[in-house]
Amino acid sequence: MLSQPFLNIGAKVSCCGERGLLGLAFAPGYASSGRFYLDYTNTAGDTVIAQYRVSANPDMADPASESILLIIPQPFSNHNGGQLRFGPDGYLYIGMGDGGSSGDPFNNAQSLSSLLGKILRVDVESQPGQLRIPPTNPFVNRPGARGEIWAFGLRNPWRFSFDRANNDLYIADVGQDSFEEVDFQPAGSPAGVNYGWNVMEGLHCYNATSCNMQGLTLPVLEYSHANGACSITGGFVYRGRGSPGMQGTYIYGDYCNGMIWGLERQGTPWVNRLMLASGFFVTTFGEDEAGEIYVGDASHGGRIFHLIGAGGPRFTAAAVTNAASFQSGMVAGSLATVFASGVMDTAGVLGASSIPLPFSLGGVSITVDGVPAPILAVANQNGVQQVNFQVPWEVAGRTQAQVVVTRDGLPSSPVSVTVLARQPGAFTWDGTRGVVVHNASYTPVTPSAPLEAGEFAFVYAEGIGTVSNQPSTGSGSPESPLAMAQAGVQVNIAGTSCLVPFAGLAPDFVGLYQLNFQVPPGLPSGLVSLVVNAGGVDAPVVQVWVR
Repeated sequence: MLSQPFLNIGAKVSCCGERGLLGLAFAPGYASSGRFYLDYTNTAGDTVIAQYRVSANPDMADPASESILLIIPQPFSNHNGGQLRFGPDGYLYIGMGDGGSSGDPFNNAQSLSSLLGKILRVDVESQPGQLRIPPTNPFVNRPGARGEIWAFGLRNPWRFSFDRANNDLYIADVGQDSFEEVDFQPAGSPAGVNYGWNVMEGLHCYNATSCNMQGLTLPVLEYSHANGACSITGGFVYRGRGSPGMQGTYIYGDYCNGMIWGLERQGTPWVNRLMLASGFFVTTFGEDEAGEIYVGDASHGGRIFHLIGAGGPRFTAAAVTNAASFQSGMVAGSLATVFASGVMDTAGVLGASSIPLPFSLGGVSITVDGVPAPILAVANQNGVQQVNFQVPWEVAGRTQAQVVVTRDGLPSSPVSVTVLARQPGAFTWDGTRGVVVHNASYTPVTPSAPLEAGEFAFVYAEGIGTVSNQPSTGSGSPESPLAMAQAGVQVNIAGTSCLVPFAGLAPDFVGLYQLNFQVPPGLPSGLVSLVVNAGGVDAPVVQVWVR
């Protein structure tokens, strides 16, 4: 700890309440440039964005180096925002509250002529000491709009952050009287998002007489002011190595009741869980270079605490799905996918290199009712983590099974997952178009290579159910005699039934079904529906091209 402050600007800053020194961001090249940026409220109560430089002493800033880049008038003393953060694009993002009072009386958040109630994006590094507006900002060319605006419809985005793994943006927006919210902007999505205030507070209409939600982006999470909550403090997505049980979790808290929660995506759904009843007045979070997370507490002498998580991977029953259709549930012998947090830290795919499949891959293993499950792959793609595994044949006939995912000796909590006799699903290219191949050439069906009437083709599928000549769990399916499906299997194209000469496990693969069919005559040309049915159960519709 330094014996004296790095920088003291107390004479320039107004106090107290929601005013003060509110934000600090070091330039991406700080080690060589020595530049850093502050957000503070001046003695007139207005927001100042200023550049400073370090002095010849690396432990001391130069107080005379200030270059004021932007002054934003504040009509009231509250809702000043204050977050500064450099984005992955090298631009400086600035969080601005709606100007204060109650209910945004001047409609600042929805007005594109005001910088209040916004997240701004500006260029402060290409010409140090000057503020420039990036030409790719969404409202640069709109008459009457401020070009600095990146997103609007925010009440008081006190803290926001970018996920260092995939550049997704998380915004914790402080609510009015009833609801707090977390807004989410995926990396690469269009700019100029309207997050809804003061039309909405959280997921609820703030003004019921004029609640038009068209064009609004609603939060991915809200919580009420029950149990002493009052004001959200946003944090970071945990990407450190010290607490694998927190991996991929967005950490945030509440100033008043001290609760610290974790929000994460497990597949498509968002899952929220209470991580710690801290007893703190949670004012801010910090992240170090290693991805470890710290929390600031206004009580206990204003101390900073390191957050350390416990436990293994995390997932819900809904996150255990058919590997082809991604419907919740699993079928004995079939490939399944579990979308879990804390199974793989860095982006990539780790696949099994041989058959029989291993029962552990990258330190990850799975049991289903205590039976080890073979692992096909462990992946982290765009921050979404998953494990592909074969459901053990041994659990056939059960209706529920306890799934446990373990990483490096740390097990998850057991999760009860539905076991189905069959749950057909056809593999697809993109979630809708079927991965159907021509038998002779193994050519995928595409617009330039459509199915022809009378030809034979096959589709890969999951969840068809029991088979004859069943292989052992984790082993490749036999070539002779083939493992034939025991349930009646049908393939229908555009409502017309196809001849199905073979339905069973694909030879030499693990847990993968192959359905051979003949394309019937008289089908309409173009993109048509294909439905697999097993034992009277339809798979979700996929689409294929027919000439």
